[in-house]
Amino acid sequence: MTSPHPDRRALVREGLAVGLATGLYGTSFGAVGVTSGLSVLQTCALSLLVFTGASQFAFIGVLAAGGSPWSGAATGLMLGARNTLYGLRLTPLLAWRGWRRAGAAHLVIDESSAVAGTASTVPDARVGFLVTGGAVFALWNLMTLVGALAGTALGDPRTYGLDAAVGAAFLALLWPRLQDSSARRVALVAAALALVLVPATPAGVPVLAAASVALVAAALPGRPAPTEGADA
Repeated sequence: MTSPHPDRRALVREGLAVGLATGLYGTSFGAVGVTSGLSVLQTCALSLLVFTGASQFAFIGVLAAGGSPWSGAATGLMLGARNTLYGLRLTPLLAWRGWRRAGAAHLVIDESSAVAGTASTVPDARVGFLVTGGAVFALWNLMTLVGALAGTALGDPRTYGLDAAVGAAFLALLWPRLQDSSARRVALVAAALALVLVPATPAGVPVLAAASVALVAAALPGRPAPTEGADA
C-alpha cells in the first residue's frame, strides 16, 4: 500500500489544526446565545443548521438589542452571502456534481474554502475541504453545546458584564478581515452609518444598513475578490 501524498498529509494537518482553532471558538457562541435569550436547543440548532459564525453572532446580536428575529435573519443572510462567492470558486476545484455538491454546500465556509484553495489537484482539494469543513463543523457544534450549558449556569449575563459579549465576539471575527486599506474604509463607513442610525431606527436596522455598505462596495467594479478569514 502506498503512503498518502506529502501534500495531502500537509492538507490534513492544516485542516485539523484550523478545525481545532475555529471549533473551540464555538464555546463563545454557545454562551452568548443563551445569555442573549435563546434556549440551549435554539442555540445549538443555529450552529447545526446555519453554521457560519459571523451570521450566527449577527443574528443573536440583533435579538440581544431588542430587534425582531426577521431583522436578525436578514442580517445573517446578508453576511452569509459571501459564501456564494466561495461556492463559485470551489465548484471547479472540487468538481462534484449532484448530491455530493449539494451536501458539500453546508461546509462552504471561510476555512474550508481557504484550505481547499491551496491544493494543486482535485483529489487534494477535496481532502482539504472535507477535513477542514468536517473538523470545524464537528467541534463548532460540540463546543456550542458546551458554551450554551455553561452560559445557562451563569444566569443573568449583566452580573458578569457578559451583555457586551456579543459585540466583542463579533468584533473578534471581523478584525482579521481588515487586512487592507479598502476593507478598513468600508468598515469605517459602515460603522459610521450604523452609529447615525442607532438613535433613530429600531434594533436591527443599523446592522442591516451597515451590511448593505459592504455589499455595495463588493459590487463596485474593480473590487478584489474577498479574502478568507476566521469564520465558522
